[in-house]
Amino acid sequence: MSAARFVTLGLIILAACSFSLAQSPSSSLPQVHLDADGLSPRSIEELTGTTIAKNYAKAWHDLALALDSSRSGELGEEFTGFAKDRLVKRIGDQQQTGIHVHIVDHGHRLKAIFYATDGTVMQLVDEAQLEMQTFDGEKLIDTQSAPRQYMVLMTPGADRWYVRDLEEVSVPSK
Repeated sequence: MSAARFVTLGLIILAACSFSLAQSPSSSLPQVHLDADGLSPRSIEELTGTTIAKNYAKAWHDLALALDSSRSGELGEEFTGFAKDRLVKRIGDQQQTGIHVHIVDHGHRLKAIFYATDGTVMQLVDEAQLEMQTFDGEKLIDTQSAPRQYMVLMTPGADRWYVRDLEEVSVPSK
């Protein structure tokens, strides 16, 4: 095989792989299961539940990218308000210290606990299965793998639900 054909074949394979990745971005999103049974004072519509789970998964995907790269621009549009302010500050702190966090996300169990009657806010509890790896430059200095619990406030926008607040809370010992 000539060098030109070999290069052409390589470019075709690369283009096909790039197209495949561009067509399925959700394949790299973490798994999010939303439980809205018994939600009050308002129940949740199926489309709303699907949208919340999708947007929350995208938020965690972007959060992992931002923390790993120490670039707040990776946060995307899913975070707003207090959540975004805190994360931007945390990423700035990482940039100054040279220490960054890599998240291996094994999924989230969201439990909806409050949905305002006017539909303007939803409170959720996230039981997240995360492995947090802390690096100093390229050197791994710590790994923590334990369930983490987060209190989450999400608010609707024109085309998505936003994570407005994300607070880690202690997980009771079992």
